[in-house]
Amino acid sequence: MTDRQHTIAKAVALSGVGLHSGAQVRLSIAPAESGGIVFIRTDLDGQPRITASVLKVVDTSRGTTIGQEGATVSTIEHVMAALYALGISHAEISIDGPEMPILDGSSKPIVDALLSAGIKELEGQREVLTIHDNFTFTDEVSGASYLIIPAETTSYTVMIDYNSRVLAPQHAVLHDLKDFAEQISPSRTFCFLHELEYLLDKQLIKGGNLDNALVFVEEVLDEAHQRRLATLFDRPDVAVTREGVLNNVETRFANEPARHKLLDLIGDLALLGADIKGHIIATRPGHAGNTALGKALATMLKESRRPQAPRIDLNSKPLMDVNAIMARLPHRPPFLFVDKIFELSETHVVGIKNVSMNEPFFVGHFPGAPVMPGVLQIEAMAQVGGILVLGTVPDPENWLTYFLKMDNVKFRKMVLPGDTLIFRMDLLSPIRRGLCHMQGFAYVNNELVMEAELMAQIQRRTET
Repeated sequence: MTDRQHTIAKAVALSGVGLHSGAQVRLSIAPAESGGIVFIRTDLDGQPRITASVLKVVDTSRGTTIGQEGATVSTIEHVMAALYALGISHAEISIDGPEMPILDGSSKPIVDALLSAGIKELEGQREVLTIHDNFTFTDEVSGASYLIIPAETTSYTVMIDYNSRVLAPQHAVLHDLKDFAEQISPSRTFCFLHELEYLLDKQLIKGGNLDNALVFVEEVLDEAHQRRLATLFDRPDVAVTREGVLNNVETRFANEPARHKLLDLIGDLALLGADIKGHIIATRPGHAGNTALGKALATMLKESRRPQAPRIDLNSKPLMDVNAIMARLPHRPPFLFVDKIFELSETHVVGIKNVSMNEPFFVGHFPGAPVMPGVLQIEAMAQVGGILVLGTVPDPENWLTYFLKMDNVKFRKMVLPGDTLIFRMDLLSPIRRGLCHMQGFAYVNNELVMEAELMAQIQRRTET
């Protein structure tokens, strides 16, 4: 994967039966330039479209099902894992049934088809959710627990434990998504025999056979039970290996169940629609827990789209103290509203204003209810921006800064005595002929309190 968005170079087709419906299903995956991953139910009137989103999940009982305006598509986790791991962010999946085909119980056939089609790079960047601090999450219903540790890349560790004598606790690790195709995608779904028989008795699984799942057997099967299973699965004989697995297939990996749970985790979290920069550690994950985690991360992603407060150590030595600031700005007390500068580059600046009850404006604004006037918040923001623009001339003491316009000014919270205002200003366009157009944000305690677009121009002082 890279940080660019991708689609496939040409359409591919697959077909098979749905695990739970038993219906023959045909699907095609076609290129798309935008819109994310979208499923299209071609068998329904109007061919409704369902956007692949964790917020569209409507059921996780036997796989992950998404729905939109009454139309649903289920068991999407294998195709979503394949798309995400290969970096495909936009595609249209047309399907003529309610459920994805189970194929061989893994993502490998889908990965192979996508790779045969080729992958096309698009212009846009993939959205990234960066984990800055350890994030823990527990799904109280399923008991699944998750820990995401800050990291420079995306990686996964999955641990499973079913308190089973035949399926011992095991784990799987994926350090790099480029290894998904070889190390994770071939891992097939698995279940316990008693679960399988229950689902078959309840007519809740009609497309399963002994070719697309590992079946673990905890009880001893007598001959009558073996004959019944052989008839049920249309096999000449059914037996249990010494590892406690039905003899229908050979395991592809010693820890194939854990790898498949890792596959499901990737597929379910792909519904977030963004890369997660962090190491995801999951204990006993399942579709319900994965989806609950995904929704929590969706909230975090929404919050991350908001401008974030600069991460600065207020106790550290600043780049510029008040004396250095006065050497650059023409403002002086009581109309100097910048105390320190912590960051300064060619395109941005970060500075602070400590709001004290000693500020003269609190005398009249307002007696008994002191609030920093919004216009002075804008002035303080502009002065921080002035540090940047006056840095473009060799003799800043000979220049003055004048407002030209203010746009999209929003005051979100009151600024009170004792607050420390942190300002970040970013250039919206290069500085030309002393004209500066900037986007500014102001924060108190990591919360956005004010924002504005400001345009100003510096002019040389005239002799008087």
